[in-house]
Amino acid sequence: MTATASAAPASTGTGGAPREAVLVLADGLVFRGQAFGACGTSLGEVVFNTGMTGYQEVMTDPSYSGQLVTFTYPELGNTGVNEEDMEASRPQVRGVIARELAPVPSSWRSSQTLADWLEEHRVVGISGLDTRRLVRHLRETGAMNGAISSDGTAPAELLEQVRSAPQMSGLNLADTVSTAEPYTWSRPCEARFDQRLKASGGEPHRVVAVDFGIKRAILDRLVAHGCEVTVVPSSSTVEAILSHRPEGVFLSNGPGDPSAVKRGIELAKGLIAQDDLPLFGICMGHQILGLALGGTTFKLGYGHRGLNHPCGRPGVVEITSQNHGFALDPDSLDASELEITHLNLNDRTVAALAHRHKPIIGVQYHPEASPGPHDADHHFGRFVALMASRR
Repeated sequence: MTATASAAPASTGTGGAPREAVLVLADGLVFRGQAFGACGTSLGEVVFNTGMTGYQEVMTDPSYSGQLVTFTYPELGNTGVNEEDMEASRPQVRGVIARELAPVPSSWRSSQTLADWLEEHRVVGISGLDTRRLVRHLRETGAMNGAISSDGTAPAELLEQVRSAPQMSGLNLADTVSTAEPYTWSRPCEARFDQRLKASGGEPHRVVAVDFGIKRAILDRLVAHGCEVTVVPSSSTVEAILSHRPEGVFLSNGPGDPSAVKRGIELAKGLIAQDDLPLFGICMGHQILGLALGGTTFKLGYGHRGLNHPCGRPGVVEITSQNHGFALDPDSLDASELEITHLNLNDRTVAALAHRHKPIIGVQYHPEASPGPHDADHHFGRFVALMASRR
């Protein structure tokens, strides 16, 4: 999947009239609307997110690399963008699909309009189309490749490009978004409105985080729970990770098909073989742990992307933030070694697991809750407890 976009503004055409844009799906369905952000053409997997807030966190989440994201909330841009809510240094989505775009942001935290920010980072957007119809279509037929174009490319030509683009299944995108060099992360969460647990002193736990597309909010939560984090590339070896003398290893979220991240799976196998080394995986990291332990994954029809997914077990329910298009097959997991501790209560897919004999846990959803509810923040505490027990 490829993307091209110029730095020319897409918001207006000749005489200030809105510039037209089209969305073309792989099955031939065409939507027409108005362009915003950069002018150009962008191809990717068309998915949808049902959250009512947090569009900036979604757009900068590396797990959305390679995707054109449809927002079901009817208006985007009303809080602008700011530096605090960035999950990466720039937007990670290939394109943005919205029902309506707010022309003027209203937030004391805003430093820039959404349209200007996307234009600056050369991300193509389309608004003014019927997102309800689009989402119903994706729910019935499944997520599929598509193209947003605001540069005049004919729909027939776009359809040819879309149908020749690679599918998400079998695609390793994690290695393309991972850091090239190790770095440390020890800053506390600075958001003044976040009243969750902060680090309370004492010697921090040394954590190595394998970056398959890690979010800054995850790093912030690890620090808030008393960790000092060294982030390493997805291509790291077991020996390189152990050279940091970690008390625990974290496997991050990331984009694409987890089964295609072969080096990451082999790395996880090597880490699992270490005596009593605590391991914690979130999203793709959770799936990679499952694959390394003998499980298999499958592609969901249209994925889980939103802020209100109920997960848990009888009597204990968490409302969770989710963003994934693949899941672990529960029948492929060895029940004598692994316990499925949480289920997605909408469709009964695997939401969390724990090893019965080793300090290994995995969570399919996003307990850092950026954006989303804070119900699942305790999973970071579970990881710290495993490290404290070993210490």
